Amino acid sequence: MSDESLESLRDRLAIQDLLIRYGTSLDAKDWQRLSTCFLPDAVADYGTLGEHKGYAKIEQICRNALEPLDGSQHYITNFEIEVQDDSATSHCYLMAQHIRNSAQDGPHFVLAGTYRDELVRTPQGWRITRRELKTTWTEGNPKVIE
Repeated sequence: MSDESLESLRDRLAIQDLLIRYGTSLDAKDWQRLSTCFLPDAVADYGTLGEHKGYAKIEQICRNALEPLDGSQHYITNFEIEVQDDSATSHCYLMAQHIRNSAQDGPHFVLAGTYRDELVRTPQGWRITRRELKTTWTEGNPKVIE
C-alpha cells in the first residue's frame, strides 16, 4: 500500500471517528467532548431548527433539545467521505431515538435523515466547519424534543 493510500485511509477513519463522536457526545450530554467536533466558527443547519453560526449556538440548540430528555441514542452510519488535501466532505445516515417519559402524547420520537458536512484538518485533528441535517422521516411524538 502506498503512503498516499495509507494517509487517505487514516483521514477517512479519523473523519468517521469524528462523526461517531458527535453522536455519542450528544447521547452522553458531554458538551466539552461535543466541542471537539466543530470549529469555533462552524455553522449548523438543523432543518426546522434553523441555521446556527458559531459553536456556542450549536451547543445551545443541542442542549435545548437533549437536556430535558431521559435518554437518546444517535446511530450514524453509511459514511461517504471525500478528502482533498486539508478539507473534506462527508455524507452519512442518522437515526436518533429520543425518550422523554413525561411527554404528553407518548415518550418516544425517532428522527432519521442525513448529515452533509464540510470538514477541515486542524492541528488537533479533523473538525466540522459546516453541518446540514436533512430529515428523511420521523416517527412518534415530536413533542418529546420540543
